[in-house]
Amino acid sequence: MGADIRGFSGFFRPPSSRVFGEGRQGATRAALALRPLSRHIPGMTDFTDAALEATRRIRELFEPTPLQRNDHLSARFDADIWLKREDLTPVRSYKLRGAFNAMRKVLVATPAQGHFVCASAGNHAQGVAYACRHFGVKGTIFMPVTTPSQKVDKTRTFGGDAVTIRMTGDYFDQSLASAQEFCATQGAHFLAPFDDADVIEGQASVGAEIMEQLDGPPDLVILPVGGGGLAAGVVSYLAQAAPQTGFRFVEPLGGPSLREALRAGGPVTLPQVNSFVDGAAVARIGAQTFARLCHAAPHDVLLAPEDRICVTMLEMLNVEGIVLEPAGALSVDVLPELSDVIRGKRVVCVTSGGNFDFERLPEVKERAMRYSGLKKYFVLRLPQRPGALRDFLDILGPEDDIARFEYLKKSARNFGSVLLGIETTSAANFPALFARMEAAGFTYRDITEDETLAGFVI
Repeated sequence: MGADIRGFSGFFRPPSSRVFGEGRQGATRAALALRPLSRHIPGMTDFTDAALEATRRIRELFEPTPLQRNDHLSARFDADIWLKREDLTPVRSYKLRGAFNAMRKVLVATPAQGHFVCASAGNHAQGVAYACRHFGVKGTIFMPVTTPSQKVDKTRTFGGDAVTIRMTGDYFDQSLASAQEFCATQGAHFLAPFDDADVIEGQASVGAEIMEQLDGPPDLVILPVGGGGLAAGVVSYLAQAAPQTGFRFVEPLGGPSLREALRAGGPVTLPQVNSFVDGAAVARIGAQTFARLCHAAPHDVLLAPEDRICVTMLEMLNVEGIVLEPAGALSVDVLPELSDVIRGKRVVCVTSGGNFDFERLPEVKERAMRYSGLKKYFVLRLPQRPGALRDFLDILGPEDDIARFEYLKKSARNFGSVLLGIETTSAANFPALFARMEAAGFTYRDITEDETLAGFVI
């Protein structure tokens, strides 16, 4: 492709590279760029060889996932954009890679080990279950009681008779504690979801496949981050195989464990995490994964608002027919923020998973419409007189539709409160609607952005 890569601020750079966007952090970043790569990634050469071996072994399970050029996104952003479709593995996420590699290496070192345990509410559980059935070993998987039945059923399907599922605890941390206690009493091997050298090594196979599938290194790779296993593996591999490739990392806004760790100089536990992006909602990044990502600049970690991710999920479904879970859409979601950086460049977005429960589709559509300004909720103070409702209905525009109408208070003698949800075809319609309401003397309160009140009444 011959693209000029000098405009990127990826933190792995050969000495001849110019750092993009020099400012108050320019000197620090330039200094990092001048460091030999071997000082960035511990045991890099050995890691690369091990990752290639893991990639070869993974062929026992499935062929390389497709790396597809996306014409829609390429045209939209005037770039050469490719999707690494990890949503098309047998378990619809990259997690199978790390689980398989870690289990394989344990069985090589300890052939008598025939019992593996994990705690997971989703993709890691499915990867472990699939690997247990492949190797013919016993698996016990601890899942929170609150795990959606679709994920439980898929885990059971992938594991078959090899796997026992134990539903315990309302939250993941409780399931994790139960799993670790079980391992201690049963002598089983615990398979960590991300903070494990062999898991990281297995996830690095994504980077190895990217290099096999392209005719040259990408200019930029965009990676989602939860616990950091995928990002740590791919970055570690490409640092050797494609040292001029830059990186951006994406976390959900409600779970920025990598960004906060970079700011603090080490892993920290977030006080709270928004669980909507369940595949990347991690309160603390792994110690081993952070050791491989610690030289990233905090501003190379982008944060994706949960509601905006819903817009991206719907766009990919409606325009491209690609089903992505919230975490799987992270790398695509931030492309508009990078539009000036990626123009004319070859960019790989890793779509990390497609385990989406379609029972959540109404919620995704709701959140997408609210983020896009196409749906608003407000409390209307409606006079208790004949014709008042008709007066309000006459104010609505031709593209405005009532999606919710509910009396909240029926005892008032003069006025009553009404919860209204209005959908429209353009965000520009709402200012005009509100202006007409005010001119007609209607009193209202927009509660769309009031998370506490909207969460209670909507």
